[in-house]
Amino acid sequence: MNKDVFAVKGNIVFTPGPEGFTLHQESYLIVERGVVREICRSLPAEYAACRVEDYGDRLIIPGFVDLHTHASQFNQRGLGLDLQLLEWLNEYTFKEEARFAARDYAAAAYQAFAAEIVRQGTTRVVVFATIHKESSELLFNILARKGIGAYVGKVNMDRNCPDDLREETEQSLRDTEEIIRRWQDHPLVKPVITPRFAPTSTEKLLRGLGALAVRYNLPVQSHLSENQAEVRWVAELFPAQAEYHKVYDSFQLFGQTPTVMAHCIYLTAEAVQHMKMAQVMAVHCPDSNLNLASGIMPVRKMLAAGVPVGLGTDIGAGQSLFMPATIVSAIQLSKLYYVMQPECKPLTLSEAFYMATKGGGRFFGAVGSFEPGYSFDALIVDDRAEHARGRSLLERLQQFIYTGNAADIAERYIAGRKITV
Repeated sequence: MNKDVFAVKGNIVFTPGPEGFTLHQESYLIVERGVVREICRSLPAEYAACRVEDYGDRLIIPGFVDLHTHASQFNQRGLGLDLQLLEWLNEYTFKEEARFAARDYAAAAYQAFAAEIVRQGTTRVVVFATIHKESSELLFNILARKGIGAYVGKVNMDRNCPDDLREETEQSLRDTEEIIRRWQDHPLVKPVITPRFAPTSTEKLLRGLGALAVRYNLPVQSHLSENQAEVRWVAELFPAQAEYHKVYDSFQLFGQTPTVMAHCIYLTAEAVQHMKMAQVMAVHCPDSNLNLASGIMPVRKMLAAGVPVGLGTDIGAGQSLFMPATIVSAIQLSKLYYVMQPECKPLTLSEAFYMATKGGGRFFGAVGSFEPGYSFDALIVDDRAEHARGRSLLERLQQFIYTGNAADIAERYIAGRKITV
């Protein structure tokens, strides 16, 4: 018997494309070396001797992909949300992140974050740490030990922030490169270049980060056009660049390597077209945009223009790491946007689910689907309560997304490995 091959059996649901769900009732999904081989109604003879995890009538869905969150803000969820972005950063976030200079505080916070990520069903995450090299490496290690797939960013800031978070530019770049060399070849947890956002970076820092991204072929994450005051501030700080996105682009931080930009609310048509051409992924963070009164990303316009879109929880301006709640918020905001602009049709459940699985998963490669060749990142959902009887598989999935919680997740797999909470 080949120990590298096993099968899971149950009701398999996923989205190969945003237009709809693929359903396989009471079927087997064959996994080899952590990768999906095929789905079949009955177990083929060649796999007759392989181990089978029989989940009966439970749902088997892809694990969720959170493309934008801040592990260092886990302890400040729900705080200061009467404020808007820039005031919130100064009154709460920067003060909290300064505490990560202390190793013990960072270790406790990051362990709690990693445990919650797993509990809530996220199997891949793109995450901000802080400026601190030592505590950022703690986050790498904690996520790696948990078996979570992640891109982790040591944050870079050398201006327009409190003194205890302001880095010396060359040291910031040296610290970043040391982390890159140590972690770039890890199979699951890898570095991502992370200027916090344009206003907290000098041109020298941005230039150095772009050079590192290109030299090591590393992805990039940051924030883009989240708040109107922020957009005006960027224009004042970078008068040579006509638009916010051009600041990143002029320093090789906007699609020269794979790039995710969170929020993307106030973009010109030129910026949207640039994102399409460079395949920069926009990350919709509906909860934080609501909580900080930032605005609504025009998701339908972005999709229609050919911009790839994923979803993010954006802890701590967002309040929950449970990605189904983010899916629901994204759909609800799209309906509100539709009321204001009827030409923009609301998101469907399959579109938002796709963003939270295969659509966002593309940033990691073949992730977020059960098509052959995809990493077996999966959740086993036990929704077999009385109210689920007689429901179709799609109706059961709908109810899990809209009314479920982490307690409904019976098992979690990442790259074919069962992960414990």
